[in-house]
Amino acid sequence: MTGLAPLYDVIATRLAEWGAAREPVAFTVALIALSAKMARADGVVSIDEVEMFRRIVEIPEGEERAVERLFDLAQRDIAGFESHAARIAGLATADPVLLGDVLEGLFHIAAADGFVHERELAFLERVGEIFGLAGPAFERIASGFVRRRGPDPYRILGIPRDADDETVKKAWRKLVVECHPDRHFAHGLPREAMAILTDRMASINAAFEQIRLERGLGRVAG
Repeated sequence: MTGLAPLYDVIATRLAEWGAAREPVAFTVALIALSAKMARADGVVSIDEVEMFRRIVEIPEGEERAVERLFDLAQRDIAGFESHAARIAGLATADPVLLGDVLEGLFHIAAADGFVHERELAFLERVGEIFGLAGPAFERIASGFVRRRGPDPYRILGIPRDADDETVKKAWRKLVVECHPDRHFAHGLPREAMAILTDRMASINAAFEQIRLERGLGRVAG
């Protein structure tokens, strides 16, 4: 954390001046640092990864240089990434959906250059552990990015392939309720997290549609 603390304070103070609450500010700053270290996890920070970071983290007008300085400093190595992950986990206590959004955003950065490197996957698995998203929860998110034959729709829904039709429907409905952006909008979810949540909803619906068509199920009401 040496060297990062002053930048944390500068960015947090500046963002607070344009009306953000303290917790969303701290969340965003920690996300910037963790994203930078994610980009470095395979040893090389690519232009595609930086561009993906800019898509995920909405940078307020006038703060571009401060954010770039923090990102550049953080991406020099992956040291300390666990403390950034722990900070985010602490800010999002009892909100696994938000933590899932962050993890998915990191996967987007890792996959921006075409594939997820094994060192990036190890990094993400550790972040998942810190977030309390191990096992099926991690696999469901990872399945959309770590692929050989395309994403496994059953992993995305978090169910076994031999699940009966009713279990498939229940799993889909549960995830739709948990991840629907409208549910979180009123709770002040950061804008970058809302964008990730929207992408996740699309992935969940696409997975269910694939299973529905494979099994010959009729249309199902949400």
